[in-house]
Amino acid sequence: MNKELENYKKVQRTAKDTIVYLRKVIKSGMTEREIAGMAEKYMKEHGVPKFWYYGIGAFVLVGKRTTISISGREYAPTDEALQDSDIVSIDLSPEIDSYWGDFARTLTLENGVVVGENSTNEEFNEGWKVENALHKEFTRIVKPEMAFQEVYHLLNKKITELGYENLDFNGNLGHSIEKNKDDRKYFEKGEETLLKDVALFTFEPHNRKKGGEYGYKRENIYYFECENLEVL
Repeated sequence: MNKELENYKKVQRTAKDTIVYLRKVIKSGMTEREIAGMAEKYMKEHGVPKFWYYGIGAFVLVGKRTTISISGREYAPTDEALQDSDIVSIDLSPEIDSYWGDFARTLTLENGVVVGENSTNEEFNEGWKVENALHKEFTRIVKPEMAFQEVYHLLNKKITELGYENLDFNGNLGHSIEKNKDDRKYFEKGEETLLKDVALFTFEPHNRKKGGEYGYKRENIYYFECENLEVL
């Protein structure tokens, strides 16, 4: 797995670097289409020849469209533009030599530029905090012998306890990393595959506060190293 892991780290590093780049260049007035184009251009210029998720390199949603959850088969970026105080979710799917990256972040804008996790907008701040809390809970409870469906039930319970709702169109919270997208195992009801039986997996809760107008997503790839959960 060592060589395999290095290959996955390489492509995931490119996805992370893309988000770092986008944080610096995204401004109010930019559209979903422009942001997706910049993201895909950056990845291609840094060695990514293709995108594994239905050919989509960057799944970008702006403002209140961040609550939308649809398959990549149906997604197309729009000319919806960022406002001075706004959010944008960006989900990246680079592929190099059949190895996938999968990385998503929700970015907050204030006064027309991207800021960190301490916006003056309390609604946006809370969304950030909930996503971080869910990943913290995920890393705390997940063990190799657990089934995907067990994690699904526990984390959806946590989402509800926090006053949020799962927006995913299939209700899942992530998936295994495979060579073929149709082979993915999901954190969903009824999936009895054990985590120890897959090499890597994502956790990507897509949530909205109950009654809220915005959606939040944060995605990492995880794996077990000597039964310890690690972030790729």
